[in-house]
Amino acid sequence: MEATQINCAEACKNGCILGDKCPNLEFRDQASNFIRNTPLDQMHEIAEIARRRKMTEPPKWVIPEGGIQPED
Repeated sequence: MEATQINCAEACKNGCILGDKCPNLEFRDQASNFIRNTPLDQMHEIAEIARRRKMTEPPKWVIPEGGIQPED
C-alpha cells in the first residue's frame, strides 16, 4: 500500500500501518521527544493555556455550502 493512498488519521488509529515507509516519521519522532523530555506538569500547563485561549476566542460560525435553506 502506497503512503499517498491512505488516510493516516483513520487507518493508523491503533498505530502506524506503514512502519518505516510512513510519511510522518519526522512528526512521530518530534512527538516522542516532546513526551520523553517534557515534565507532566509542564504538559498540563501547556494544555491549560490552550484551553484558556480557546475559551476567550469568539465563536466560529460554519455556514454550509449553499447557505441556509428556508423551511417549506
